[in-house]
Amino acid sequence: MRVIRGDQTPATRPRRTGAGSLLASGAGAVAGGAFAVVARVRRADKPLHPIGDVEIGRLLRHGHDAAPTGSAFLDEPGDDEVLVRRSRSVGLPDPWPDVNGLAVRVPRADGGVGDLLLSGTGRGTITRFVLAPQLRHGAGHVGTLVPYRSPTGAVHVGARAVTPEHHVLAWARPGEGWHDFAELRLADEPGLDLAISFDAILHACEGLEPYDWYRRLRLPAYDAARRLRGVRQV
Repeated sequence: MRVIRGDQTPATRPRRTGAGSLLASGAGAVAGGAFAVVARVRRADKPLHPIGDVEIGRLLRHGHDAAPTGSAFLDEPGDDEVLVRRSRSVGLPDPWPDVNGLAVRVPRADGGVGDLLLSGTGRGTITRFVLAPQLRHGAGHVGTLVPYRSPTGAVHVGARAVTPEHHVLAWARPGEGWHDFAELRLADEPGLDLAISFDAILHACEGLEPYDWYRRLRLPAYDAARRLRGVRQV
């Protein structure tokens, strides 16, 4: 069973620059500025997903019966201790509708970590691209609005709640059905008093990479969030 140990520094790689990437960089700068404005107006440590619990969980990956994706995280079995943060996007209490958030930090075989960030969405071929508020914290489906790039093409990752402490993880090609590949079970223990900054751009799961345009779009917002909170990347 793999366990997360200490802080991790992600590997860097050269980026290709094209017209689309330059547009995404510009949009990302705007998004980062907008995030900073929201943070100053709200005056919270986390302007988005401000209230949440960090817990220890266990991720049991059993693979799937579909054609291999080329991603070790999706295709190969594993048993990992993970860090999990459950939150609400705006921070509204139950029973007000809000977008649920589920962040999972997974240890990688190379000693690093991968961060999987999921938000409340639909499960359909169209609705998986749309945020879906839920009445209860820890209910419904959460997923990646934007697919990852796997060695064999684009894939969404999602999780559906069986109970608030038990989620089934699945992946899907855009426009196709879901394939279960793992179960996430949270420990029946109090939440951890732990400040942690999840970053799905700098910390990718094995075989799942953000598309370059999306990386350029989101990275400024992540950087702005860390600067405003006065924390370093962990």
